Amino acid sequence: MDTQNIPVHVRLWNKHFWLLAMANLLLVMSSYMLIPVIPLRMMSRGYSMSQIALVLGVFFVGIYLFGCLSGYLVQRYRRKRVFSISILFLLAVTAVLYELSKQPYNSFDYMLLVGLRFLQGAFFGLSQLVLLSTLIIDTVEAVHRTEANHAATWFGRFALSLGPLAGILVYHYMNFGTVLLLSCVCLLVSFVFVSLINFPFRMPSEEFSRFSFDRFLLKGSHWLFINIALVTSAVGLLMTIEQSPRFYGLIMLGFFVAILAERFAFADADLRSEATTGMITMGIAVLLLLTRNQASVSYIAPILIGFGVGIIGSRFLLFFIKMSDHCQRGTSQSTFLLAWETGIGVGLVISFGLLGCEPSYVLWLCLVLLAVALILYVAFVHGWYVKHKHR
Repeated sequence: MDTQNIPVHVRLWNKHFWLLAMANLLLVMSSYMLIPVIPLRMMSRGYSMSQIALVLGVFFVGIYLFGCLSGYLVQRYRRKRVFSISILFLLAVTAVLYELSKQPYNSFDYMLLVGLRFLQGAFFGLSQLVLLSTLIIDTVEAVHRTEANHAATWFGRFALSLGPLAGILVYHYMNFGTVLLLSCVCLLVSFVFVSLINFPFRMPSEEFSRFSFDRFLLKGSHWLFINIALVTSAVGLLMTIEQSPRFYGLIMLGFFVAILAERFAFADADLRSEATTGMITMGIAVLLLLTRNQASVSYIAPILIGFGVGIIGSRFLLFFIKMSDHCQRGTSQSTFLLAWETGIGVGLVISFGLLGCEPSYVLWLCLVLLAVALILYVAFVHGWYVKHKHR
C-alpha cells in the first residue's frame, strides 16, 4: 500500500524541541483565544455584524503582509532575532488593544481597531512563519525533520481548542481586558522559551532577493491549498456558533483520539484513508448538529470534529512536505500554515458578514463545504498529488 507512517524518535524530544513546540502552542493560543471573545465584546458595545466580520477577518489578511519578505529577513538578519522582534511587536500591539479595551468604545475610531488587528495578524504571521519554517527545522537533524514538523504543528493544532477554551472561561469569569492580558502573557512566555535556545550560525546567501516566494508559498501546491482551506473554512464557521467551553474541551479530546488513530489505526492504511475519514467524520458531526437535539450530540459532535480536523491536518501537512523539493521544506510549512489560517478567516467572515451567525445557515454551509472538499479530494486532488509529489 502507498502509506506514509511517521516514526517516533526519542532523540527528537529534547529540551530545545520541547521549548520550541511549547512556544508555538503559546503563540497560536495568544491569537485564537481572542476569536470567540472579540465578537462577544463588540456585540456588547453595539457594533454591527459586518464590523465584527472586518475586525476578525483583517487579522488573517495581515498574515500575508510579510510573506514575500520573510525569506529575505531571515537571510539578512539572524532568524532568532527576526522571531524575537516580531513577537515583541505582536505583544506591543496586543498591549495597545488592552489599553483601548478600558476606554469607552466611542472614544476611539473604529478603523484604529481594524488597523491594530491587521498589525496583529502581520506580526503573528511572521512569527509563525519563522518559527515553523526556519527555527524548528534548523535545530533538528535532517532525518528527524518530518517528525519535527508533524509534532510541532500538532502543538499549534491543540491551540485551536486550548485558545478559545481559555479565552471563553476568562471572559466569563473575569473580563475582556483579562483575556488580552492572558494573550500578552502567552506571547511573553513564548518569547522567553525561544530566547533560551542558542541557534547555530548560518551563512546568509549573497544572492537572495528582497521580495521572494521562498519560505512563503510553495509553487504548484494550489490544489492542496484549496482543499485544506475548504475544510478549515468549515472550522471557522463552527467557531462562530459555538461559545461553550465544553465544545472546545471535547474538540481537544477528539485531537487525542486522532493522535492514537494515526499511531495505530492508520499506521499501515491506504494513503487516502486519513483525509477521507476525517472529512466524512466532520460531515457526520455537522449532520448530527443539524438533525438531532439530544444532549448526547453536544458531546459526540465536537469529539468527531476534533478527530476529523486532527487527522486531516496531519495528513495534508505531510502532503505539502512531499510536494516540496529538498530545499523547500520551510516553504511547504509556511504554505500549509497560510492555507489553514486562510480557511479559518474565510469561515469567520462569511458567518458574521453574510450569515449573521444563524446556526442553521452556518451548519448547512459547513456541510456543503465539507462535501465539496471530499469530492474534490477523492475525484481529483489525491491522484494529482500522487502524480506531482517530489518525495
